[in-house]
Amino acid sequence: MAIKPEKIGKQAAQTTTAVNSLVGFRRSEMVKSLGIMVGYAVKQPKPFAKHLSSYAKEMIDIAAGNSELAPDPKDRRFKDPTWSKNPIYKRGLQSWLAMRKELKGWVEDSGIAEADKVRSNFVIDLITDTLSPTNTLLGNPTAMKKVFETGGMSVVNGLKNAYDDLRNNGGMPSQVDGRPFKVGENLASSVGAVVYKDEMIELIQYQPTTDQVYDIPIMIVPPQINKFYANDLAPNKSIVKFLTSRGYQVFAVSWRNPGRQHSHWGLENYVQELISATSVIKKITKSKRINVTGACSGGITLALFLSEMAARGDESINAFSMMVCVLDGKRADSEIGLFVTDAAIEAARKNSRRKGILTGEELGRSFAWMRPNDLIWNYVVNNYLLGESPPPFDVLYWNNDTTNLPAQLHSDYLDIYYDQRFKTESAVEFMGHIIDLKNVTQDCFMVAGVTDHITPWKACYRNVDLFGGDVDFILSNSGHLQSLLNPPGNPKALYYTNADHPEDADAWVAGAESHSESWWLRWDKFLSVRSGEMKEAPKKLGTRTYKPISKAPGEYVFT
Repeated sequence: MAIKPEKIGKQAAQTTTAVNSLVGFRRSEMVKSLGIMVGYAVKQPKPFAKHLSSYAKEMIDIAAGNSELAPDPKDRRFKDPTWSKNPIYKRGLQSWLAMRKELKGWVEDSGIAEADKVRSNFVIDLITDTLSPTNTLLGNPTAMKKVFETGGMSVVNGLKNAYDDLRNNGGMPSQVDGRPFKVGENLASSVGAVVYKDEMIELIQYQPTTDQVYDIPIMIVPPQINKFYANDLAPNKSIVKFLTSRGYQVFAVSWRNPGRQHSHWGLENYVQELISATSVIKKITKSKRINVTGACSGGITLALFLSEMAARGDESINAFSMMVCVLDGKRADSEIGLFVTDAAIEAARKNSRRKGILTGEELGRSFAWMRPNDLIWNYVVNNYLLGESPPPFDVLYWNNDTTNLPAQLHSDYLDIYYDQRFKTESAVEFMGHIIDLKNVTQDCFMVAGVTDHITPWKACYRNVDLFGGDVDFILSNSGHLQSLLNPPGNPKALYYTNADHPEDADAWVAGAESHSESWWLRWDKFLSVRSGEMKEAPKKLGTRTYKPISKAPGEYVFT
């Protein structure tokens, strides 16, 4: 069902629960929030006493079978009819609901400052969701039924799964059955070759699939936080396959997964690599200009690359696309962002400096605790209580194929919270030039996602005013990665556009028009008029100077 534009702002606020896995939470920040809550209870005892009394009355009604408390119909945890039909389970659920209701009601009535209220509600959600009756064997009717149906084997299998996760997954519940997937075979399977390689990158050129190709090629800049093959996942949702099928000459950067010895790699190094890759692509294709696209943290690197090219007077970039990327980030963009204190940032910086890298496992664990119901407790129930294997899902397989961040790059990303370098008035120097995106005057295609919990769409919308050229801003009716993997033919595809760009994001939504199709088709139109004339497709990849080194997806993707 299509989401009405007037509801988009509200939904985004409700679903935005994480923004900064690069910082994560510190226990001290959680304890501090709990301390603030206790302090308000002492200073303002009446609201606390009021809700404590309401809780006691509700518990009496629950015991008598008179309570009308019921879970949200959309809460998948309580779909089993036992929750409404069995008096013991029903009372247990209602007791939990009463606790959560009165805790949240107390915070609402306490007079606590707005930012502290948001933090307090997050802490309450974290605690109450941990205490959900569905997270225990005896408290979960579906799990208990499975015990009887399997003769106890579900418990045995659950223990095996838990033991395996303790040994091989850092004690976190596995999110995906990765056995069906193999990179280079049924993932990242587009035909191509590595045509340039150095210590930091492999540059992959993909085999054209049309007789004619556009003169101006396109370079894909992936995030450093994940492997590049999100752009070439399954064949039916591969951005690479879509672009080559439309006649584009496609190149993709594959970043090396850094080790401790690469701790000195920072944003300047990564931008320099893009400059080198651009030169190689121009020589291979004999094109004076290229188009570029970047997503998430790759978009941050792309923005700095574009600013540097503009400062040098280098006109190699013809047009660019920026997807699910926040440049002008604010801590108030999300609930978790409010936990990102200066102390938390410095602690995260010191941690990676001490180790040389921020590991992919640390990133994944931090991110999971920002959405524990979806990314932790859901799998605790499935894997341990039901004794099932997690599902085989290509997106989750890619998401769990983690990469490390060099300490310097991690530190550079954290600095963006401090210096707001992408605002013109910030006057931050980078690679010997002042960062100024207003000097980036090429046309831009920009994508954000309605339910994106990593790069909130309203924060992405602020990017529009940062650049000096024309921007076509697209709001996809999806989450973070799902906004990108949106091929034609997807029956759920929906996006919004508005040619006007008012300062306020809600005002933009109010005047937006919906389109029930994949935004890839609109992107194709944007690129097609900015990719030059058609010419005969090259019969071979690379050149005499840049000979194919290895087949796509290369070697760095396996590091």
